[in-house]
Amino acid sequence: MSMSFSYRHLYYFWAVAKEGGLTRAAERLGLSVQTVSTQVRELEQSLGAALLKPAGRGLALTEAGQAALEMAEQIFTLGEELPGRVRDAATAPAVRLAVGISDGLPKLVVQRLLQPIIDTPHLRLLCHEDEFDDLLGDLALHRLDVVLADRPAPPNPSLRVYSHALGSSPMAWFAAPRWAAEAQRDFPASLAGVPLLLPTSHAAVRGRLDHWLERHGVRARVAGEFEDSALLATFGAAGMGVFPAAALMGDKLMQRDGLVHVGDCTGVEESFYAVGTDKKIAHPLVRRLLPQPADASG
Repeated sequence: MSMSFSYRHLYYFWAVAKEGGLTRAAERLGLSVQTVSTQVRELEQSLGAALLKPAGRGLALTEAGQAALEMAEQIFTLGEELPGRVRDAATAPAVRLAVGISDGLPKLVVQRLLQPIIDTPHLRLLCHEDEFDDLLGDLALHRLDVVLADRPAPPNPSLRVYSHALGSSPMAWFAAPRWAAEAQRDFPASLAGVPLLLPTSHAAVRGRLDHWLERHGVRARVAGEFEDSALLATFGAAGMGVFPAAALMGDKLMQRDGLVHVGDCTGVEESFYAVGTDKKIAHPLVRRLLPQPADASG
């Protein structure tokens, strides 16, 4: 990165702008008026614009000077924070965890899966959402520590990745009050008479939902399909239609969004996986996400 101007010159200009004149700025800086004036002129030359103009017995900012002052304020504010930030980083190094999140995985589920490590002291959690295949590539290149997904990694001899089951949740149907009573009446046959919102085929559970609807003789009137589960729930809460979600999200959906539990999607579960680059997860934080073995001593 090239430096086209001196930060010392910028500081002198900032002092002149704050004090409203060269004399008071020179007194504040403990320098001669000539020195301060020379430094400001050199800054103007390096930036290619006049920053100050005469105003009565003092100086005023030009439009370019006002823009320079606003940036200088930010720069020197950050500069004041620098020593503390460096001390904090040196005395309390962050625990870094880079997590890839498959775009088919519900956001509330992600929060639930990561809850065991949220209170880790000095945690620096980096979350990157993308399509599953792209995340697996980043994992193989060690850009990510783990990938959270709703399916295990497919067999691929060119990618050495391993899937670890985190658990599963049965699915249930939810609706805004607008559709709740109609959807609950004679459930699940009633789903044929209300608009449905469904995940796209990006979500592994979509095929299982389609089979469940077919098994119950429901000819779905699909009003919307969403790759993003949070967006699906948002439109559902707005009254666009009845939608499926992992039952473990039910309490939050009902309390936060005022949704109503319509009925259970019996026999359909959404599964969750952590995909890593080793058979036995090496990263200590990722190990804490895995289900703990039952206590054999009891």
